[in-house]
Amino acid sequence: MAGVALTSLAGSGAAACVSGSDRVLRRAFTTMSSAPIGVGDAIGATRARIEQLAGELGLARAPRLVAVSKTKPLPLLLEAYEAGQRDFGENYAQELIDKAPQLPADIRWRFIGALQSNKARPLVHGVPGLTCVETVDRLKVANALDAAVASSARCASTLGIMLQVNTSGEQSKSGCEPTDARALAAEIAARCAHLTIAGLMTIGAPRPALEPGTDDPDFACLTRCRADVADALGVPAESLELSMGMSGDWERAIRQGSTSVRVGSAIFGARA
Repeated sequence: MAGVALTSLAGSGAAACVSGSDRVLRRAFTTMSSAPIGVGDAIGATRARIEQLAGELGLARAPRLVAVSKTKPLPLLLEAYEAGQRDFGENYAQELIDKAPQLPADIRWRFIGALQSNKARPLVHGVPGLTCVETVDRLKVANALDAAVASSARCASTLGIMLQVNTSGEQSKSGCEPTDARALAAEIAARCAHLTIAGLMTIGAPRPALEPGTDDPDFACLTRCRADVADALGVPAESLELSMGMSGDWERAIRQGSTSVRVGSAIFGARA
C-alpha cells in the first residue's frame, strides 16, 4: 500500500483529532510518528475528523469529503474506493475521461478544474458518473454544458454545477467576480434547463498565518455571495452548497460553513 503523509491534520487539528474516540484516527496518528500511512487509513482518519468536527459544530450532517485524485494512478484511487470513498475530484477533463471507464461505475465524479467550453461535450458524454462541475464561471461554459447534457444519454436529468467565485482577486485564479455571481446565476437559471445550480465554489488564497479561530476572508466572501445568489434564485441560502477548503485549510472551511471539502495531498500524498 502506498505511503502518504496526513499533512492537513497537523498542529491544532491533530491535537483535537487524537482526543477523539475513533480508533482509526488514533491508529493513524500513532503511525504518523514512525512511518507514512496508506491511502485507506488516510481516508478513514480524514473522514473521522470531519465527522468529529461536524459533531462539535452541531451540524445535521457531515460535510462531503471529495478525494482530489488528479494525476494519481488508478491503484491509489482503488485503495480509496475500497476504503469507502465514492466522491472524487479531477482537474483535467481528458484525464477524467480516460480514468472513469476503468473504475467502478458508482463513483461520483466532480470536475474541479478550469473547463474550456469545447471540452464540455466530451466530458459529459464520456463520464456518465459526472455528478457536478464545480468550476462554472461564465455563461459560455454553462451554455456548452447545457447543450452537452441535452444531447447525451442523461438528458432526462439535470447536471449539477457550482459557480466558481474568485474571492481572493488573484489573477492566477479562475472564477467570476463576487459582484457578478448573482447575475451569472440568474442567467444560467433562465437559459440552461439541463443544469441545476447546486452551490458555489472557491479556491481562495493560502493563508497559513491566520490565527486559529480567525475567519478566512475568502470563505466569508463566498458565504456572502451565496446569500446574493440564493436571493436571485428565490431559494433559501442553506439549500446551496459551499465548496471551500482543501488539504491545508479544510477544518477552518468547515467551521465557516463549508459543506464540501476537496482534499488531495493529505490523502494521496504530494504530487511528484
